Amino acid sequence: MTERQYADTSLRTSKSASSRELEVHVGSMPFALDKELLASKSAKVAALLKENSNTDLSCLLRDVPADSETFELVARFCHGFVVQMSAENIVPLICLSYYLGMDENQCNNNLLSKAVSFFEQRVLPSWNEIIKALRSSEKYLQQMMQLGLFDVCIQAMIAKASDNPRHLGEPIIISRNDGSDGDKPNAKRRLFALDWQEDLTTLSLQLYEPIIYTMKQHEIPPEYISASIYRYAKKWIFCCNNGRETVSIYKRKSQRNVIETLEKLLPHGRDLLPCTLLFEMLRCAIDLEASSGCRNGFEMRIGKQLDQAKVKDLMIPSQGYAKEVQYDIECIRRILKVFYGNYDSSGASGFITVAELMEEFLAEVACDLDLTIDTFISLEEMSMAAALGTKRNSDGIYRAIDIYLEKHAYLTEKEKEQVCKVLDFRKMSAEACEHAAKNERLPVRVVVQVLFMAQLQLRETLARGAYDGGDDKSGKEDEEEEDEVRLEMEKMSIKVKELEKDCHEMKKEITIGSNRQRVNKGKLSLWSEMKRKFGCSTNMNDFHCPTKKKKVHPKWGL
Repeated sequence: MTERQYADTSLRTSKSASSRELEVHVGSMPFALDKELLASKSAKVAALLKENSNTDLSCLLRDVPADSETFELVARFCHGFVVQMSAENIVPLICLSYYLGMDENQCNNNLLSKAVSFFEQRVLPSWNEIIKALRSSEKYLQQMMQLGLFDVCIQAMIAKASDNPRHLGEPIIISRNDGSDGDKPNAKRRLFALDWQEDLTTLSLQLYEPIIYTMKQHEIPPEYISASIYRYAKKWIFCCNNGRETVSIYKRKSQRNVIETLEKLLPHGRDLLPCTLLFEMLRCAIDLEASSGCRNGFEMRIGKQLDQAKVKDLMIPSQGYAKEVQYDIECIRRILKVFYGNYDSSGASGFITVAELMEEFLAEVACDLDLTIDTFISLEEMSMAAALGTKRNSDGIYRAIDIYLEKHAYLTEKEKEQVCKVLDFRKMSAEACEHAAKNERLPVRVVVQVLFMAQLQLRETLARGAYDGGDDKSGKEDEEEEDEVRLEMEKMSIKVKELEKDCHEMKKEITIGSNRQRVNKGKLSLWSEMKRKFGCSTNMNDFHCPTKKKKVHPKWGL
């Protein structure tokens, strides 16, 4: 109803009506109202008229807590028009009618009683209507709390969520087969869902936080709460940070507040959210420079289910590097510590899975041309620690080292030795030792160690073979077998000493030489000569080992 219509209604055709007119400004919108009509409905206006009969009331009603649309509804009611109530306008209407004192004490069938009845009968019984009412009345939150409207809404929502937690949305499925964990709808819900549900995550944080907090206290299933919290982060943070525009400082601060609040609300427990989604929230917290408590909270949750993680999840960029692509090693270390501190919930299979995960991660980042030696060595150490107690060999670590040396061919001999220092040669398989013996990327000293370990493995193999067949052999055959083992050991020892001597000469030649190209050529030539002397051009099985020849592991590409 426009200003002119209100004026025409109040003034009618009488000039004397102008003295009864009250002009009220709500925002920038002026409203012309009949004083007596308004006073008959509003106890507040009646009191103002009685105390200030000769004063302009428009200045006294300047701070009416309402918008122009809501005040227009009040004006329509005072002039006898039907008020169209809805979930979107009912809360502001109740707040304004309460402020003006439009209750039953002033007159029968007053606006406040009508609005409250509509709220109780049409809004509270419906989840969707409650969400609509809350979403449209965010700026009246303080008034809602004072009148108890917000608490009534929360209690009604809790009752509905307790009866059917799917009001919060379906839990997020954790897929263990295709590796594509994510926000997936439940097939059962798609088939049997009856009504479209208003999404709780459309509410502002100041409304969403107390609702979720109260639901946690009333033991709504945590998987539904966790799913709702992730979707809230997805809507208000992830979808906003698409990399296309620079986020303002104000918006960044707001998003930081959101992620810190959501971390506090997120239930603790295993398998409530896929590990990939938890990593997504952790990376968001790191990027937004959230508090250490927030980041630690996500790390704790991830650590409890690290055996579900994928290699890409561990690639957390370290903050502070402008050009180099580095990884947050300390973050991964803390997560691993949490995982091993909660081993009861994972079991032995979880240990093996995490050990394999770390090996795959190490091999993946080894291809990074900007990965520094210190960072790679730190990851090596963590990968070795993850394999402790799993009876796994060191082949995965060796494979990652080989990749790193291939991609970083500029490393010096000393740097290569540092990279290989963590490797446990005693746990390398025969196939890995055979590959290492012929690997020209490895430093010479490492090759010597590999061959020495191969010598020990050969001794153990021959000794085991002699022990297993001892029952069927005569004393003379045992002596012949021992002589054979002794002979092989002597040959191997001689070759190892020769290789160590040649290695010393090679280093001396590299130190004296001034021409790098000539030195490199001599180094390669000497390497070939050393391989010829030691017999590295042949397989390990040429050492007259009676064991069955094994196939070369396909990972080594030989």
